[in-house]
Amino acid sequence: MNSRVNSLLTDPERNAVLELRQAMHREPELSNNEWKTQQRIREMLEQFGLAGAKVFHNTGLYIDIEGTASGPKRSIALRGDIDALPIQESRDDLPYCSRVPGVMHACGHDLHASIALGTALAFHRMRQNFSGRVRVVFQPAEEAEPLGGRSVAEEGLLNGFDAAVGFHVDTDMPAGSFGACAGAVTKSSEQFELEIIGAMAHGAEPHAGVDTISIAGAFINEVQKVVSREMPVDDGAIITIGTIHGGEATNIICPSVKLTGTLRTSSPERRGLLVQRVREVAEGVAAMHRGRVEFSSQSGEPAVVNEAGMVERFRQIVFQSAGHDKYVQSTPSSGSDDFGFYSRCVPSIYFLFGSREPGNESGVHTPAFGASDKILIPTTELAIKYCFDLLSVQPAR
Repeated sequence: MNSRVNSLLTDPERNAVLELRQAMHREPELSNNEWKTQQRIREMLEQFGLAGAKVFHNTGLYIDIEGTASGPKRSIALRGDIDALPIQESRDDLPYCSRVPGVMHACGHDLHASIALGTALAFHRMRQNFSGRVRVVFQPAEEAEPLGGRSVAEEGLLNGFDAAVGFHVDTDMPAGSFGACAGAVTKSSEQFELEIIGAMAHGAEPHAGVDTISIAGAFINEVQKVVSREMPVDDGAIITIGTIHGGEATNIICPSVKLTGTLRTSSPERRGLLVQRVREVAEGVAAMHRGRVEFSSQSGEPAVVNEAGMVERFRQIVFQSAGHDKYVQSTPSSGSDDFGFYSRCVPSIYFLFGSREPGNESGVHTPAFGASDKILIPTTELAIKYCFDLLSVQPAR
């Protein structure tokens, strides 16, 4: 592991970063239930003299560190998400395996929160060395509604801020490497629910009813044409039908089918259009077959959009701190992240840090996911150095 990024954390701070990661991994908590995690983070902050952390979204925390040096009074927010996933961990080679049946940190949020903790501790200790403000957000509920990122935006936690920094472990990048790219780096996410309503009849007399299973099949085929024929290829729009439920017997025309799914796009302009067209296709197909539909949708995460100038500054920091060979030009993901609420409010960067190495090759959201502790300190110190750099940037005139 490259150690060129160094001296920004003290030994007690490094130990605290590792301690939090392992404690969170042992005792993971699901979205909107991160009570023990919240208390643990508060106590660790207070151990280092960082009192006054404020609660948001019930189980979240944020702490402000004010610099006392002279200079531009910029405000930077840094997020570490804290929730786990409903997955049974299959790893038995870790001394800090999950002790909670059916729950594990399968997306690296234990890493993210620990990096955020280290950043808060370092800036608190070095507050005489910078001007402005650093707000470190320990955000709950990134994985499930109600989303913590939405609360950050709605509660105005980014009002008056100049920039926001987020990050995520990447299992396709080698451990010790870092990456970013400008523009939309994730997709927005909408959830929809569709009920197709018809009329029951005996299976021997289908003309006497309205077959909703037949309508559902037609809808599933037709709705994909919205992507292939109405959305630009470079947008990468995705329509996923995730569940379908209907029918009670082999010889009854099914009177009702329920489907749920997700809609993803990179473009804010086409986000609403995609929802509209899915609704219209459902209504049209149902009407053609003498049925009707009830359609509802819930707006999820916006796309995360990286500001080009922040990405370039990050690249230079990686070059200087870790080496040119440690920077990876990453590519956009088809996934979603509620850091999109941050990037919709202020110029933002969402950078990636690699974890792939022998023994840690499984992807996120899998039972075998894992990442070594040794990537934590270099990533934390890179985040600290990058935030220092952002604080020194003079605003454009």
